[in-house]
Amino acid sequence: MSKVGIVMGSDSDLPVMKKAAEILDKFGVDYEMTIISAHREPDVFFDYAKSAESKGFKVIIAGAGMAAHLPGMCAAIFPMPVIGVPMHTTSLGGRDSLYSIVQMPSGIPVATVAIGGGANAGILAVKMLAISDPILLQKLKEYKDELCEAVQQKDAKLQMDLSGRG
Repeated sequence: MSKVGIVMGSDSDLPVMKKAAEILDKFGVDYEMTIISAHREPDVFFDYAKSAESKGFKVIIAGAGMAAHLPGMCAAIFPMPVIGVPMHTTSLGGRDSLYSIVQMPSGIPVATVAIGGGANAGILAVKMLAISDPILLQKLKEYKDELCEAVQQKDAKLQMDLSGRG
């Protein structure tokens, strides 16, 4: 079974990155989650990125704030897709993280979601895996239908509320 690596630079990133894990759980995708600082423990980071393929990872979701080097460095080493999740920061509201992740040099792409977009990172990872997994693809189609139904239910409730205002 395909695995996804979820890595973050700090435990302060955990609330956002848990959203990616929750999506992967919903779709039955196996993952490994860890905290590694690319700056404070570079040897540990390099071991992680170099061994990710042999661990069966097909995608890495990497969350980082401020200088946000973790996703780009993963992409430089890991040969398969990396999804960057910029973290909200107090100094620049996460724009610093977003720019650091999205502005990668030619040849080292990082798919980047919105600031704090852990859930969308999980969905994007599932979509990447679904390219070669028809069961996951079917689950994605059902998930999309669930999203549509939820909106329709909210609209029906709104219309009921509006019709009773006399």
